[in-house]
This record gives sequence, C-alpha cells and structure tokens, in this order.
Amino acid sequence: MIAAPAPVTARAALPAGAFPSQAGPAKHATPFLRFDGVTIRLGGREILSPTSFDVARGEFVCIVGPSGCGKTTLLRAASGLVTASAGEVRRNGVKMTEPSREVAFVFQDYGRALLPWRTVEGNVSLALEAAGVPAGERASRIADVLAKVGLAKHAHKFPVQLSGGMQQRAQIARCLAQKPELMMMDEPFGALDALTRQSLQDELARLVRDDGLTVLFVTHDLEEAIYLGDRVIALQANPGPGRPSLARMIDVKIPRPRDQLTTKEHPEYLQLRRELFAFIEQGHD
Repeated sequence: MIAAPAPVTARAALPAGAFPSQAGPAKHATPFLRFDGVTIRLGGREILSPTSFDVARGEFVCIVGPSGCGKTTLLRAASGLVTASAGEVRRNGVKMTEPSREVAFVFQDYGRALLPWRTVEGNVSLALEAAGVPAGERASRIADVLAKVGLAKHAHKFPVQLSGGMQQRAQIARCLAQKPELMMMDEPFGALDALTRQSLQDELARLVRDDGLTVLFVTHDLEEAIYLGDRVIALQANPGPGRPSLARMIDVKIPRPRDQLTTKEHPEYLQLRRELFAFIEQGHD
C-alpha cells in the first residue's frame, strides 16, 4: 500500500538573495551549488533576471518554463560556459568562471552531439582522450560505462546504426566517462518517442542514484519533471524590473525508487501535477 504523501511544500517567487531550504539529500554548510542573484544579459536583453537558489549534493533539480525564459542559459551559467552579468554561481564555494571537467553536459540533439565517424566506444573514448587518460586505462572505463547504459553489445556500431534512444544512451555514457560531479541535461529526452522516453527516465534515475550525481535537468514536460525531480523550479519569461526569473519552487517528496505506474497514481504526484498545470494556466509559465 502506498503511504500517505507528505505535505507539498510550494514556494512563491523569491526575492533576489533569498535562499530556500533544500529538499532531498543531506544539507551542507556550504551548498554544493549556489546561484546568488544571477543576472545574465546578452545582446542588450536580460535573459535571466536576478535568480537565487541552492542545490544540495546529490539532488535532482528539474527546471521548467516557457521558451525563451532562460532555462538553457541557466545551465550554461552553472557549467561556466556563460558568465553572469551580475551575481555569481558557486560550486563547492568556488566561483564558476570557466568550464570544468567535473561538469558534464547532455544535449537534446544527440545526432549532432555524437561524432558520426566514430563508433560508440570511440565517442565515449573522446571524453577520456580530452582528459588525458592513458590509452591503457580507457578500454576498461569505456566497457564499464557502456554496460551501465545497456550498450555493451553495441560498442563497435556507428551512431547511424543506432536508434534515437541508443544514441542518447551513448551521449550519456560519454558524459559518465568523465566521472562528473554535476550533470547538466538540456531536454535530453524531448526528441524521443513516449516508450523510449519512459525507459530512459528510469535508466537515468538509476544511474544518478548509483553514481551519486547532482543533476540540473531542463524539460518542457511537467510530468517528467515531477517524476524525476527532488525539486521542480519554474522560471517565468519577461519577469519585469525587480522581479526574479525564478517564479516557483516545489519540493517533490514522492518516495524513491519510482516507477511509471504506481508513482503516477500516487496522491502527491497528482496533486503536484494539478498545481503545476494550474500555475501554467495562470499565465506564469
């Protein structure tokens, strides 16, 4: 029998500089990842208005919001690919000013992310080559990550010989080969069919649990955000002067491990789904 859900914790828009308490994994005096009043302006336009929140080590945070609200820009700021115009991003207390090998990025367009002239193992090897891993150590690490994502039997195939789901698994394997602390995922399952998407959601949840990864996951699918996340962060487009892009933050207290049937029948899942959809209908998302 499913236990009664814990009360939903929902937060309204937060002022710049305000840091919410954390859901999910254990808290630390110094947050694993901290956004402190992060503002990003590109081409004279404010893409991300002052945004502040903390992420605990091992937490899975999903980010939702309309196109153009700054979701991908937020990921790039967290990975050091974009420098904040104001405020700062810190990982383990250190300001993020450039890319790091401890941060991996999984893109939606797996077709472009993989090198077509390299096999699956060759694409995974690319991450190890860039990190300077000796050739003698690569084979075992490649075999390990391919086994984790279910591609051990497809190591010698080229991307064109793989389904979309398998190509995305290959991209995830390449990221895992880096042994990252932090995984950025920008709508990684958006181009996949429903059954493949569900399968990869469960696969990702297992990998994150087994490897102790911290994940920032952008999605347009609210149900996916609730299913995968420890927290869901909702950004709003064009928030206006003095208003942060972060409009809503919701803790997801549904027990883990989760599955596609019983989790989606869980009372809290249904409550959160109604809450987020109502939020969208109000014009905030």
